[in-house]
Amino acid sequence: MALPSKGMEEQTLDFLRSCGLRVSRTNPRQYRATIPALEGVEVLFQRANDIFSKVDEGSVDLGITGYDIVREHRREEDGTIMLLPALGYGACALVLAVPEGWIDVTGVIDIAEISAELRSHGRDLRVATKYPNLTRQFLFDHGINYFTLVESSGALEAAPALNAADVICDLVSSGVTLRENRLKRIAGGTILDSQACLIGNRAALARCADKLEITRHLLELVEAEMRSREYLSLTGNMRGDSAAEVARRVTSRADVAGLRGPTISQVYPKIGDEEGWFAATVIVRSTLLLKAVDALRRAGAGEVSATPLRYMFEQKSWSFEALRRHLNVRAEDE
Repeated sequence: MALPSKGMEEQTLDFLRSCGLRVSRTNPRQYRATIPALEGVEVLFQRANDIFSKVDEGSVDLGITGYDIVREHRREEDGTIMLLPALGYGACALVLAVPEGWIDVTGVIDIAEISAELRSHGRDLRVATKYPNLTRQFLFDHGINYFTLVESSGALEAAPALNAADVICDLVSSGVTLRENRLKRIAGGTILDSQACLIGNRAALARCADKLEITRHLLELVEAEMRSREYLSLTGNMRGDSAAEVARRVTSRADVAGLRGPTISQVYPKIGDEEGWFAATVIVRSTLLLKAVDALRRAGAGEVSATPLRYMFEQKSWSFEALRRHLNVRAEDE
């Protein structure tokens, strides 16, 4: 499994750790490591830009890289398969940016007009980018037909000031670097929204049951951890004549009564004569926290505790089911 070195390295390690997939290496400068929770997996740290090619050629089976890199290099019949397109970190956007001095240029349609005007004067619009395939297709799709792509491995933001390009197409997260170089984004100029994603080698997963099972383990934990972020577990203690009577009170507000309904359990008070106490537990979306607390209060809860979930597993790992169908691999229970 290839993980990004530098750039997204710390974010990736933190993400995997939160999923119960801690990466173990004795020295932070080592380029090889293991994941104790995934027996048989060797980790290889690579540049994010190289991970796609490593997975595509089959020298590694799984990889985490940027969605922008995958989209730039994917071909119709390549060897990769997208397992999870959005891991929730490393967010950025591939955008078209122009000099701030171009006051009248506010949208992509203005770029098309400038391109046509430059062509009438005998030259093409120069666009500096590290993403030639995505940039070329975007420009063509927006009627910008007269341009020259200027590929660069250095800082693109300096290209207009150095007269090496007229505009740039580059990744942006906060936008600070653009502003510091007196560049601005334009309306309709977002080519692609990107974040970290998980990819795999199609052939390796299709032919090796052990690798496919390890992938299922990985997908199950990642999916369950990411899903759990949206939910909280709430418990309130309340008096009642019976568990069924308490349940009726709690379920009077269906939107905050849990996924399937509340779990009601008997409470055994510290003082023996205080009988008739029950604990009602519901799982609700975090956005409904206060509404759910108020509902439990109205149902008779004197105090309510809220606990974040560690994992939330569904009946199946749906991303793994999609992978299995794509590979035409039958489930063991079929």
